[in-house]
Amino acid sequence: MKVGIIGATGYGGLELIRFLHTHPEVEKLELFTSSDEGTIFSSRFGHLLTIHDDSLKKIDEDTLASFDVVFTSTPSGVTSKLLPPLVGSGPKLIDLSGDYRLKQPELYKEWYKKEPAPFELLQESVYGLTEWNEKQIKDAKIIANPGCYPTAVLLSILPLIKEKLIDPNYLIIDAKSGVSGAGNKPSQATHFSETNENFSIYKINEHQHIPEIEQAIQLFTDVNTTVTFNTHLVPMTRGILSTTYAPAITGVTEKQLNECLVETYKNDPFVRVISGASSLGTNRVKGSNFCDISIKLDERTNRVTIISVIDNLVKGAAGQAIQNMNVQFGLPQTHGLNLVPLFI
Repeated sequence: MKVGIIGATGYGGLELIRFLHTHPEVEKLELFTSSDEGTIFSSRFGHLLTIHDDSLKKIDEDTLASFDVVFTSTPSGVTSKLLPPLVGSGPKLIDLSGDYRLKQPELYKEWYKKEPAPFELLQESVYGLTEWNEKQIKDAKIIANPGCYPTAVLLSILPLIKEKLIDPNYLIIDAKSGVSGAGNKPSQATHFSETNENFSIYKINEHQHIPEIEQAIQLFTDVNTTVTFNTHLVPMTRGILSTTYAPAITGVTEKQLNECLVETYKNDPFVRVISGASSLGTNRVKGSNFCDISIKLDERTNRVTIISVIDNLVKGAAGQAIQNMNVQFGLPQTHGLNLVPLFI
């Protein structure tokens, strides 16, 4: 399999390289750039010395058309213009930016403050939440890889909404991420002096993943709802912990909630349901493609607490993208992704 990556110098791109380098079906891996053509990649990222010493290639439509799959791991607003000429030209396209996730162009413009991709391609793109959209992913020309926060949130709440075990009208989602979620471009928000010994909330009620979460709930459960979703920055490098609060439907037990999750994901290799956990942390999944989920029912308030943890750069980005590639090419979902989490 011949694979190309556009945007390999970001954290998501580097994780794609880490996993694809040992993927059993990847015969050739080339990296493309819009600005650093000719640069030896390992000269910029020393950990890849003798592993990827090739030079960055210029983005060229004719060259990319000969690839089997092209991953785009760019900032939002880039692939809306970059990908249209490549759609249908040959390679499967898997976009890790947010440009093809929202079906309504006006929503993208409102929440991302950028010009949207062509309307017809937004309708053609397939939302790549692997465990919930495998049939659609198989035949997709362009996959919109989900955001990191939505991945953690949706995997944990969709089964419970679909089976009508929680009230979807009162969803409060409290999510926390490591600093790598902001990308590798320096900013005041991610400066060491700003993040070290500091725990902060950001984009209060304004995060661009809000419409993505609401759209996916409607897509997979046929429920229209609005969510309260807020995000926090934790002084660590990677990981997301999402905590969702929702009223339980009257009469629902914690056993039913757990059984629903177990039954939903019994054939999904990367979702692990943890029953009866008194604690749950991001070190359970660090460096891996796992999503761990646990749930507790507070009988005193009849509220459900739903917790999920992922590595934002793996299950929240590169790992899920490769999982989607595996589905598209009829490979086991675990191909190239069977790594044990880094506990410390």
